[in-house]
Amino acid sequence: MEFYGRNTLHGFMDDENGSTQSPPRLSIRSHLDMYEQDLQFSPGRTSSPRASATMHSVLPPGSPESPWTLSPLQTPSPALLYHCIASLHRQEGNIYSIGLSKGLVFTGSDSNRIRAWRQPDCTERGYIKASSGEVRAIFAYGNMLFSTHRDCKIRIWNYTVTDNFKFKKISTLPKRSSFLLFPKTSSQQHKDCVSCMAYYHAEGLLYTGSYDRTVKAWRLLDKKCVDSFVAHESNVNAIVVNQDDGCVFTCSSDGSVKIWRRVYREISHTLTMTLKFQQSPVNALALSTTFNNCFLYSGSSDGTINFWEKEKMSGRFNHGGFLQGHRFAVLCLAAIEKLIFSGSEDTTIRVWRREEGSCFHECLAVLDGHRGPVRCLAASLEMEKIVMGFLVYSASLDQTFKVWRVKVMPEEKLCFDFADRNDSKSTKTMEYEMSPVLSPSWVEKKLQGNHFQ
Repeated sequence: MEFYGRNTLHGFMDDENGSTQSPPRLSIRSHLDMYEQDLQFSPGRTSSPRASATMHSVLPPGSPESPWTLSPLQTPSPALLYHCIASLHRQEGNIYSIGLSKGLVFTGSDSNRIRAWRQPDCTERGYIKASSGEVRAIFAYGNMLFSTHRDCKIRIWNYTVTDNFKFKKISTLPKRSSFLLFPKTSSQQHKDCVSCMAYYHAEGLLYTGSYDRTVKAWRLLDKKCVDSFVAHESNVNAIVVNQDDGCVFTCSSDGSVKIWRRVYREISHTLTMTLKFQQSPVNALALSTTFNNCFLYSGSSDGTINFWEKEKMSGRFNHGGFLQGHRFAVLCLAAIEKLIFSGSEDTTIRVWRREEGSCFHECLAVLDGHRGPVRCLAASLEMEKIVMGFLVYSASLDQTFKVWRVKVMPEEKLCFDFADRNDSKSTKTMEYEMSPVLSPSWVEKKLQGNHFQ
C-alpha cells in the first residue's frame, strides 16, 4: 500500500526525437498500432523466464470455497475483495468505449455495432447497427445514447428496455441539411476522429472533442453546434463536465489539461486555467465530486496519475500530487465516490481510495486479468448493508470485455504515521514482479531504450 500527497512529479522524460523514442510518450493511436503489430509476433520467439512465468497467470488464487480474491497488496487489513464475474470475447476487433445507463452496459468497437448488455451479468440484450463504420466513442444518459463514428459525425439514439431492446435514431450531428449546404466550409463538422464526449445535463449541451484539436458544443434542443473552438495543440483525448457549475475539462496529447467556462449569458467558452505538470501526453480524465470536495484526475503516458483539488473559495485547482504504480501509460480513468479506477497499457486496473479530508490516496488492489492494454473503463455503485460494492467494466486490446465485482470494506482510521507509509516501498517492487505482462515481444519493445526506476 502506498500513499501519495504533495510530492514532486517523477516522470520518464526521454528525448522524443532521439534514436530510440520513449514508449511512455506514445499517443493512444500509437499504443493501438503497436499492440496490433504485436499480435503477429512469432510463437517461437525466446522470452525471459519472468515473462514466460507470468504469461499464464490470471488472478491470485482465492480459497477453494469462494471466488473472491483478497487485494494482492499487503494492507494492514483486507480493505478490498474482488472477483471477475464475466469475461466476454467477440471477434469484432477492439472495444474503444463503454457507456452505462438504465441498467444497461453499451460497448462500441471496431465493428459498426453498438452492443447492449444487461447489468451485472452482461447477458446480451441486443445491438444497434450503424452504417457509418467503427464506433469510436459512446456516452449514455437516461434513455439517450450518443455515438461517434468513422465519418466524424455524432449519432443520437433513443432506446427502451422492456421484454426486448428497442432503439431509434433521433438525429445525426451535424444535421444533414446544413452539411450539404456547406460541405467544405461548415464549422459544424469535425475534420478528424471524434474521440470523446461529455454531456451537461442542466443545459442540454453535448460536448465533443476531436483529433482535429477542436471542441464543439451541441445544443440538443435544436441539434445545433452553438460553439466551436481550438482547445489544444494536438489531439483532444478526453473531456468531462462538472455538473455542479458547467465547467468543461479537456486533455490532450500536447501534455496539458485545460479548464473552460461558459461566458455569462452567452454560449461561447473561455479558457480559465491550463494545468500542465508533465510533457507526456494526457490520455484520460476523471472528476470526483462530493459535497465537500472536488478532485480532477488525469492519466498520462508516463504511467502517472496527477490530481488537482478545487479550492472552495477561489474555485482554482491546485496540484495535490500524483499516484504512481502503473508501469506503462495510463489509458483510462473512472471515478465514483472516493474510489478511482485506472486502466493501463501494463494490462492492469488499479483501485485507489482517497482518504477522507486529505489529499492522500492508497492503492487498494491491482486487478490483473487482461492480456493487453486496458483501453476503457466504467464503474457503477452497488450498495450493501455493511460494505460498499462496485461493478467495474473493462475492455482491453486483447479484445476481451470483463466485468469485476468489487467490495470495499468500511474505511478505518489510519493510525500509523508518514514514516510507516514510506516503509511500504519494498511491497511496490515485489508487486511489479508479480504483475502480468504482455507477450515477450511487447515487453522487449516497451523496455527498449528505457530504464524504469
